Amino acid sequence: MRRLPLVLAMLSAAEPGAAAADLLIVLNKSDHEAALVDPVTLKTLAKITTGRGPHEVAVSPDGRLAYVSNYGMYAVFREGERRDEPGNTITVLDLAARAVKATFDLGAYAKPHGIVVSRNGKRLWVTCEGAQAVLELDAGTGKVLAAWKTDQETSHMIVPSVDEAKLFVSNIRSGSATVIDRASGRVTTLPTAAGAEGIDRSLDGGEVWVTNRSDSSISVIDAAHDTVVAKIASGGEMPIRVKFTPDGTQAWVSNARSNAVTILDAKSRRPIETIPVGAMPVGIQMSPDGRRAYVANTNDDLVTVIDVETRKVVGTFTTGNEPDGMAWVPERAPDRAGSTKR
Repeated sequence: MRRLPLVLAMLSAAEPGAAAADLLIVLNKSDHEAALVDPVTLKTLAKITTGRGPHEVAVSPDGRLAYVSNYGMYAVFREGERRDEPGNTITVLDLAARAVKATFDLGAYAKPHGIVVSRNGKRLWVTCEGAQAVLELDAGTGKVLAAWKTDQETSHMIVPSVDEAKLFVSNIRSGSATVIDRASGRVTTLPTAAGAEGIDRSLDGGEVWVTNRSDSSISVIDAAHDTVVAKIASGGEMPIRVKFTPDGTQAWVSNARSNAVTILDAKSRRPIETIPVGAMPVGIQMSPDGRRAYVANTNDDLVTVIDVETRKVVGTFTTGNEPDGMAWVPERAPDRAGSTKR
């Protein structure tokens, strides 16, 4: 794919909200590493070795730590190259030291994938496909505090409700979504459609959207009543991820086989525009100010930068082999010594 030149004027460090001290983490699945990227200059500042086949990453609220799920599979969408050696660890990155702080061994809970940090930074929630389970971990020690069986095939991505009382999980091979009530331990499974993979919740938390990659559709769940209330077209083939914009007005969907991102109006659920990107787009990350979207194109080893307002591609950059999971690290407030070093 042709590399587009970076439009520096549109990504100026002087632009409001584009703090140069922020970081974008990009996981390179086939390089088994996390790349720390300046989201303004798009330069890779450091690379940190993780476990094998890192797929998803979540950042602590204070921006000090990142948690990487080492799934084990890599070269996922590359015919003849796929390697599937189930992992069972989470790598904890110290973002100030730019080094590995700890490794959590999950034992029999194999193929950790979707991962989220609680708002207070004390808990991790992670899906474990190999065990058909979801874990709640102590974010400081990695101790398993709770485990819920989904009894579904390929429990993949996860998102909590706004109050964190419930966890919503997409199950690819079962074509379903699982709802976990943390207090009662109740586990409810909702049929969606074939290939339920990506998941995100609306800004107000009223809806959870699930992309069905084998059905080229999106299932809309009423988050209060745990019911599927609608199914809509994804706007392309093989929807992998869905990500709401920070203001909640749009939902962006990476349609992998279409090599494009489709933008849907969150209220009407109708398509607004489709933007061509690279080969096999998967991960989507929004800047917190809602000005930029970053799309990881795994088969092109390329990340596309899109201006959200104009819906134009304004740049591309590379970090390594098979980029996918991404996370934003906000600029950290100075500590008592006055240091904000990462």
